[in-house]
Order: sequence, then structure tokens, then C-alpha cells
Amino acid sequence: MRTLTIAAAGLALLAAGAARAEVVDAQPNGFEVKHEVVIDAPAAAVWDVLVQPSKWWASAHTWSRSAANLSLAAASGGCFCERLPNGGSVVHMTTVHAAPGRKLVLSGALGPLQTSGATGALTFLLAEKDGKTTITVTYDVGGYLKGGFDKWAAGVDGVIGQQVAGLKAATEAK
Repeated sequence: MRTLTIAAAGLALLAAGAARAEVVDAQPNGFEVKHEVVIDAPAAAVWDVLVQPSKWWASAHTWSRSAANLSLAAASGGCFCERLPNGGSVVHMTTVHAAPGRKLVLSGALGPLQTSGATGALTFLLAEKDGKTTITVTYDVGGYLKGGFDKWAAGVDGVIGQQVAGLKAATEAK
């Protein structure tokens, strides 16, 4: 069922128009996934939504099951974090590069990858032309994962694709 859901999310992203998604590389020691989509908004507007993951990240892909608990400090050393019930918390990733309206790089492992020897770089590149923004999102992951990363690449690609589609929808709804 999980594979079917991920496949459906990927198809929905491809059907969104002007979207490209792919597993660029998948090896036992790591993988790279890439998504590119055109958002009908200037880069400044895309950035404003990007740094508020509670507006676009899917609640199903949070530990608390609520995107409202997400926050992102878009400055070097900042936290992409989640509040959990009873005072708990999760550091999903750390901001390592923030250039408003142009580039955001987060470092860390998302979701179940946190319990392995994995780390990754989640990069958002924004390029504006004629009032529209092409956003290219890559997630490069490596390290150690029992059984190999290559088996995880397609699933992670689907999850990242779902988030990119959410960012596009949230930005264009403004």
C-alpha cells in the first residue's frame, strides 16, 4: 500500500504541469533525487512560503501527524524542527546556507533515515523569470543504512515530490 501511495504522489506531481522528478542516482552507499517545478509566483513569494513548512509540508510525513508543529529558522545553524506532544521535539535538519529568494540548503536525515547512519543535503534553488519561479529541489543522502540506500531512493523520491507539490500549491494559493 505504501508503494502505491508513493507512486500515486509521483504521478500527481508529474501531472501538475512543468514538473520533472527523478532518482538521479541510487547506490548501496547513497542516492540523489531531484524535482523541478515552475511556480506561478516571484521568487520572493516562493521563499516566504518555503520558510514556513507548516504551510506546505504534508502532515502525514511528520512525527506528530500535524504540519502545524513544524518550523524552520532560515539562517545558518537554524533548525527545521517539530514540536511533539508532551514537550517533545525533533530536529529534522539544520540550515547550512540561506540566501533569501535564491537558495536554501538543509543538512540532516529525514524521517526513518534519522535512525541510521545517514545524512543528507536538501537543496532548494530558486530561479525567477518573467514573474515565475523554477524551483529545483535535490536531496543527496549517504552514509550507512542496513540493506543499502538504493532500496530507499524511489520511496524518498516520492515523499520529496509530495512536499514540492505542496510548496507549489501553497504558494500559488496565496
